[in-house]
Amino acid sequence: MANKLIRLYEEFGQSMWYDNISRAELDAGEIQSLVDSGIRGLTSNPSIFQKAITSGTAYDAQFAELVQQGLGPVEIYEAMAVEDIRRAADILRPIYDESGGEDGYVSLEVSPLLANDTQGTIEEAARLFKMVDRPNLMIKIPATDAGLPAIEESIASGINVNVTLLFSCDMYARVMDAYIRGLERRAGAGEDISRVASVASFFVSRVDTMIDDMLDAKIAETDDPARQEELRALKGKAGIANAQLAYKLFVDRFKAEDFRRLAERGAKIQRLLWGSTSTKNPDYSDVLYVDNLIGPNTINTAPPETIKAFVDHGALATTLTEDVSDAEQVMQALAREGIDIDAVTDKLLQDGVEKFVKPFNSLLESIAEKARATAGTTAD
Repeated sequence: MANKLIRLYEEFGQSMWYDNISRAELDAGEIQSLVDSGIRGLTSNPSIFQKAITSGTAYDAQFAELVQQGLGPVEIYEAMAVEDIRRAADILRPIYDESGGEDGYVSLEVSPLLANDTQGTIEEAARLFKMVDRPNLMIKIPATDAGLPAIEESIASGINVNVTLLFSCDMYARVMDAYIRGLERRAGAGEDISRVASVASFFVSRVDTMIDDMLDAKIAETDDPARQEELRALKGKAGIANAQLAYKLFVDRFKAEDFRRLAERGAKIQRLLWGSTSTKNPDYSDVLYVDNLIGPNTINTAPPETIKAFVDHGALATTLTEDVSDAEQVMQALAREGIDIDAVTDKLLQDGVEKFVKPFNSLLESIAEKARATAGTTAD
């Protein structure tokens, strides 16, 4: 494992982060082993924590203590999540130090219930950053209209931010602007900007999932074999094409004069992070969204099975900058078919927020139910 992941970073400029966390993995030394093998960061989300906390017995001892303290479901969740995040941050701290704050981060998401609440997001980002108390923590804030000013304010306050749920190139451009405005405000206040970091998490496979369904519907509507083949040729292309166009925006934006001035004062670029990189369609390669998204100053955060597949049979090559004109042609072809990419990405953002709200609410309900049972057992 070490060879390929380390080569990915040293030769191609891309860091592989681990999109998973659990107390069991921490206790068994699995996170440390992954870091030793070349993993350079870790991301979490409400779905990951919901699965981790409600599975197995790894959290039971701490859970019982928190219930005895009379804490509510949100406080119990935060206490357990924060312990995991701190432990992972400490494991990754040597990478953070050695890389000068480029890598070695652990991400913790603000409550998905705050996705459309700017002030609530600002306050929760500050509170969680202080609670975890690790310099290599990133607070995840969704790329919603309400999230943009929260991203700017958090950066201006010196909080590292992982901007999540990015699907649209237009929104991505606004996210980069928000990051740069935050740095400008911080620099203008005489504060250090060299230790503030941010990544922009651009989701990939979900774009293909939705557009492929739309293409399948169009294929079913025609009996013309040539027409069907034309539509099939577009399947599995939109996610990577969208990401390639986002990368072109990234390269151009961080060459601009306003960022150059900040870079002279030590500012870091906001690296692009590819999220949602596990393959959902079994007809596609299980490393489709790794092999085809390799390029300098990027990150790929992937779940365990995708990382294992890449280490086993993934290809090392700079692919992000290849055939960018083809990416533009894919988008033009989709538009000609009546597929509105802006409508698709708007829907994906809405669905993405809901996909985090549901497991978060489910987690809180599970915690509340288990707390009642634990309190009853203790009382007996």
